[in-house]
Amino acid sequence: MIKVGDTIPAMKLMQATAEGPREVSTDELFGGKTVVLFAVPGAFTPTCSAKHLPSFLSNIDPLKAKGVDAIACIAVNDAFVMGAWAKDQQVGDRIIMLADGSGAFTKALGLELDLVARGLGVRSQRYAMVVKDGKVAHLAVEAPGGFEVSKAEAVLAAL
Repeated sequence: MIKVGDTIPAMKLMQATAEGPREVSTDELFGGKTVVLFAVPGAFTPTCSAKHLPSFLSNIDPLKAKGVDAIACIAVNDAFVMGAWAKDQQVGDRIIMLADGSGAFTKALGLELDLVARGLGVRSQRYAMVVKDGKVAHLAVEAPGGFEVSKAEAVLAAL
C-alpha cells in the first residue's frame, strides 16, 4: 500500500467535466501543487453522497486557506457516473471528479476493496490523502465501514 513519502504513480485517469470526460495524467493533476485526494467506494452510495463528498464541499474555503490548491474525488466508476454524481451533488468546478473505471489507479496504490460478494466488484477503500508536488504528505485510510479519518474535517486537522 502507498505510504507517506511515496510518489503517486504516473498514470492516466478520466476527469468528469461539464463538456464530458477528459483524459488527465496524474503528473498534470499532482505536479507542482498541493492536492487533497479523497476516494469513495462508489458514487451515489449512501455515506459517499450524504457525508463524504458534502464534507469536502462545505470545507473548500478552509482547505484552500491552509494551502490546498485543488480537491479531487475519485471512485472506481466511469466518468459518466462521476459526472452525473457531480451534477446531482452540485459540485460544479469546485472539486475535480476523477473516474478510475477499471480500478488501475486504485490497485497501483494498493487501496482496493473487494466487494464482489456484495455484488459491487472491486472498488476503492475510503481514504483521503494530501499530495504535495506528486508525493504523499498525509494518508488516512478508513477502517471497514468507518467514516472518521477521511472526512474533510480530519484532513483540515492534519494540515
